Amino acid sequence: MKKMKRIFLIVLDSFGIGEAPDAADFGDAGANTLNSVYSSGHLEIPNLIAMGLGNTDGVTCLEKTASPTASYARLREKSRGKDTTTGHWEIAGIISEKPMPTYPEGFPREIMDEFERRTARGTLCNLPYSGTDVIRDFGEEHLKTGKLIVYTSADSVFQIAAHEELVSNEELYRYCRIARELLVGEHGVGRVIARPFVGTPGDFRRTANRRDFSLIPPEKTALDRVKDSGLDVIGVGKIGDIFAMAGLTESYPTHSNDEGMEKTSELVKRDFSGLCFVNLVDFDMLYGHRQDARGYAEALSRFDLWLGGFMNELGDDDLVMITADHGCDPSDASTDHTREYVPFLIYGKGRASENMGTLDGFFHIGERVCRELGV
Repeated sequence: MKKMKRIFLIVLDSFGIGEAPDAADFGDAGANTLNSVYSSGHLEIPNLIAMGLGNTDGVTCLEKTASPTASYARLREKSRGKDTTTGHWEIAGIISEKPMPTYPEGFPREIMDEFERRTARGTLCNLPYSGTDVIRDFGEEHLKTGKLIVYTSADSVFQIAAHEELVSNEELYRYCRIARELLVGEHGVGRVIARPFVGTPGDFRRTANRRDFSLIPPEKTALDRVKDSGLDVIGVGKIGDIFAMAGLTESYPTHSNDEGMEKTSELVKRDFSGLCFVNLVDFDMLYGHRQDARGYAEALSRFDLWLGGFMNELGDDDLVMITADHGCDPSDASTDHTREYVPFLIYGKGRASENMGTLDGFFHIGERVCRELGV
């Protein structure tokens, strides 16, 4: 196998392509993010279809192509979870045998008491909640009292919402670091998330200044292997947050898909050797959780349009890999992530297409990255 110089691994956050065999165990029987997005009537993805997305096992809503330009597969997650951290860690080689803790009745009093003591602020809510609903319901009281809005979801997350005019972003990030120090061991949630917002009662809006504070991966990942071999590992979007910077040489946080694609376009013009790992979060954050199938389809169509130009920029020693970390069906009964297969597409100039079928484990991606880079 010819050794590659650069790999661009792009995660379309939440782009599932059909229920996994154990979906019912997670309350996700029948989930299919791709089908829901396609059914909106606003999906135009000629480049992904040309790569072989429609030829992938289990995909029935897209047309098949006689001569795919990429190798293609669907991957089944082995870890016991369906969240961002678990999915990305498995992509990089870590299988989470035990699900990260969730809190359907809120966080225990001892955690909240210590958090309030260290931050010198009270808290509101402490329940599973929609991110947009929680600022609608508690935002005015937050402004009047100065108390922080703490909430969770079906995922392993501790989320802190605060109005930017009352709590600066840096102050909010400091509170998140305090929570991260507290939430270890049996209460080691996957992520602590800063959720700043602006506006007035009746018109509160979340901003793009979100930050994620993840656990440090418990063992070395594919990112560490690539970095330790002397190559670059560049994170774009929330990759640096997800891996707590472990295994990265550079990180470029972004505020939107457009910013993430723009930064990736800059990096493809730069001379480096190794891995550029990209997360495009809008699919999940703005459309999946908010059950906006049309918005999801339009965002995916914009990505596809950008992808066509990006592939033209690749050199002969470059690969682009496209995948996802879980599903988030915008048409199912809940606003939560969904347990689904994810796609895996590999494109390189002059590369023959291969139908890789169905692969058991997201870790095949990290293994392939290392193999292609000669690590």
